[in-house]
Amino acid sequence: MKVIRDGQTIDNGTDGTAVSIGVFDGVHLGHRALLAQLRSIAEHRGLGTAVVTFDKHPALVTRPENAPKLLTTLDQKLELLAEAGIEYVYLVEFTAERAKTEASDFFQEVFVDGVRARSIVVGEDFHFGRNREGNVDLLHSEGAKHGIDVAGLELVHVSPEAAEPVSSTAIRRKLAGGDIAAVNAMLGRPFEIRGPVIEGDKRGRTIGFPTANIPVPRHMAWPADAVYAGWYINEQGERHMAAINIGRRPTFYQHAEQSLLEAHVLDFDGDLYGTPARIQFEQFLRSEQRFDGIDALAEQLKRDIERARQVLEAS
Repeated sequence: MKVIRDGQTIDNGTDGTAVSIGVFDGVHLGHRALLAQLRSIAEHRGLGTAVVTFDKHPALVTRPENAPKLLTTLDQKLELLAEAGIEYVYLVEFTAERAKTEASDFFQEVFVDGVRARSIVVGEDFHFGRNREGNVDLLHSEGAKHGIDVAGLELVHVSPEAAEPVSSTAIRRKLAGGDIAAVNAMLGRPFEIRGPVIEGDKRGRTIGFPTANIPVPRHMAWPADAVYAGWYINEQGERHMAAINIGRRPTFYQHAEQSLLEAHVLDFDGDLYGTPARIQFEQFLRSEQRFDGIDALAEQLKRDIERARQVLEAS
């Protein structure tokens, strides 16, 4: 997959591209359905496949005080788009100045000049441009001027019984409630957090349960404080079972400022400090709680590890 920077033009030796546009945070099932339709159109018409997305969430520029937490980093998002079979990503540098661009000007600069669009596929609720003035109707009218057809697709539900369609907002809400099963169902894969292993206070090691501590940036979304079964994936791509704790460790600290992510890697004895890690969440095990001493905590950790092993061996 090739990344095209804002202001550049795709020249792929074809008659143009079939393209979609969006934040694509999480690259969830709804996004994947849209991308599958995009690939189908491109194959039928001999076009390239392209996605227009942003170097940061637009809300971080337009309303930073209440911008949503991100489900994926930019690198994760690009990896997932490549895995979905997209050939080109046009990466818009979203600044305060770019936010002032009128929808019709954005259409010309990006769809016509940038990605040489011949077909545009978006979700039916899509908006873009200054003050979100652009929508599917505007895409149709602007597209007609340039011979570009536009399709607005219905939103995807995980199942016919699902109360709401799949969306990044719905995933964040389920994540904040610790509902990993619902999150993974909407993503179509395990939710993942990435980061380097850092040195902690080594309390886990002193009671026989060493952990890999992963810092999570404040702008990233992560699950509710609880214990989870999941996977630790090292820089070589090797996957290990893990019992994962997210929380403020109330047994040791009464007023911790923020939660920490600690992963106890099952059947592993080695030094992980400074190495990159990927933590994938498979199942909620229990809520975080305070114990009346280290012995009681250690006994519970033994039960957590055994339960995590059972869950992961069955997955």
